[in-house]
Amino acid sequence: MSNPSLPEPLSPGTTSPATPEPDESFSDLLSQYEKSHARKGDDGRKQLEGTVVTVSAESVLVDIGYKSEGILPFASFQNQSVNPGDKLLVSVTGRDPEGYYLLSRTRVEAPKDWSSLQRAFEEKATIVGTVTGVVKGGLSVDVGVRAFMPASRSGVRDAAEIEKLVEQEIRCRIIKLDVDDEDVVVDRRVVLEEQEASTKQQRFAEIKEGDTVSGTVRSLTDYGAFIDLGGVDALLHVSDISWGRINKPADVLSLGQPVEARVLKISDDPGKRRISVGLKQLQPHPWDAIAEKYKAGERARGTVTRLMEFGAFVELEPGIEGLIHISEMSWGKKVRIASDVVKPGETVEAVILSVKPDERRISLGLKQALGDPWADVTQKFAVGSAIEGPVTNLTKFGAFVQLSEGIEGMVHVSDISADKRIDHPQDVLKAGQTVKALVLAIDPEKRQIRLGMKQLIPTGLDEYIAEHKIGDVVTGRMVGDAAETARVELGDGIQATCHFAAPPPAPKEEARPEAKADLSSLTSMLNARWKSGATGEASKPEPARAGQIRSFRITKLDPDKKKIEVELA
Repeated sequence: MSNPSLPEPLSPGTTSPATPEPDESFSDLLSQYEKSHARKGDDGRKQLEGTVVTVSAESVLVDIGYKSEGILPFASFQNQSVNPGDKLLVSVTGRDPEGYYLLSRTRVEAPKDWSSLQRAFEEKATIVGTVTGVVKGGLSVDVGVRAFMPASRSGVRDAAEIEKLVEQEIRCRIIKLDVDDEDVVVDRRVVLEEQEASTKQQRFAEIKEGDTVSGTVRSLTDYGAFIDLGGVDALLHVSDISWGRINKPADVLSLGQPVEARVLKISDDPGKRRISVGLKQLQPHPWDAIAEKYKAGERARGTVTRLMEFGAFVELEPGIEGLIHISEMSWGKKVRIASDVVKPGETVEAVILSVKPDERRISLGLKQALGDPWADVTQKFAVGSAIEGPVTNLTKFGAFVQLSEGIEGMVHVSDISADKRIDHPQDVLKAGQTVKALVLAIDPEKRQIRLGMKQLIPTGLDEYIAEHKIGDVVTGRMVGDAAETARVELGDGIQATCHFAAPPPAPKEEARPEAKADLSSLTSMLNARWKSGATGEASKPEPARAGQIRSFRITKLDPDKKKIEVELA
């Protein structure tokens, strides 16, 4: 029977045999190879007595009397105890890349004749052979006769690993046997796969949820790491590496790194046996001591890890995050989204507002760390003082003006202009415009400040007060009648209050004794008054009445209250 075309030899110094014809058998190919390679004896296939040197969680190191020690998988002992100094019967099955002999506790005899090979082929039994060299397409193996092992069935992947198999004893299975042509093909890969499956099954049976296991990082991905637990792989998800937030496993783990982990879950599906492990579960949970470490009212520093529409998460320590709600980010402006104030990776200082260990929540305040600007607002902005600031918002009833960071005052629509009626503030103002206003009132408890713009615009009354002083005599028109007070118009839009003095009570006339009228004296008096024009008694002032124009004397000027008081001159 013909063999497929085989590639060039891989071992250095080996001469490539001529390319065989399609009808050339493997025995012809081997006969060419035998000229440069001596045939291997059977001495290495017997069982050896070894002494246990050391025992680890994965393997047992055994002294077999060779230059290098041998290694037995720890799983091969199942529930048996093994200690340094114990004597064991083992067989050599090969060598690993580091030069140690691979051992087996199962005795495997090498076939000694064609009948033995035929029986092993029919029973699909595992036999022992020795790799004698590299040939086209694979390896030559001594199994009592010359056998061929394709490179694809060697159980290794590259040329360098194939060369390391030379002179090693291996376990394999006959997959093709032609006695007449002395053509034998063996497979090592299927034996390794079965051995691996058996080891996995045994290892799965040994591992229980909650166990602490030792392993080695075999591979890294963005979502986690695969840990070799001695024949079986377990997934270490990125979220189970640390209580703190980790972007990718490669930031904290490396290939070949030994780790200890807690078995979290073992899949119940026999077809897909999966093991999940965690590293952080071996460490105390950081929330267990949170109540003692963080108190409401204290300050804390942390790093912004995540931004949401409603706020930002800040990592205070690995595994401990607090939330800054957007309402706690600024005293002044209304924050729309958290990214307007903070960015991921930014270090911030905040005040702890509340700690809820049961719910694993910490509320933080960013604006509280800056201090409450309303604490001394009455000292910074006294009533009657003038301020200047930008318009931050316009509403139907008024305009909001920023006095300082976190403090706004409102100008009511009626206090914007004294000259004309304004229906909407946007008719005369716009957002961002800088305006001047007078502080009219402050309510610290309600966090409200009332402002007025028209109060800073000079009026005719202001100018009139500035141009006059108490005691000046001015002319005005009575606006209305009153017994004690009345309004007096001193100019266009300028009014004053006039106070009238109460008239003295009329003197009572005393009763006089009757006397006879002296007609001659009365006649002489009347004649004299007529000639002189006298009326006989002092001239009395005309009573004040509405519409009357009179002279008044200023008695009081109050520029703050914009009041003028007068009296009749």
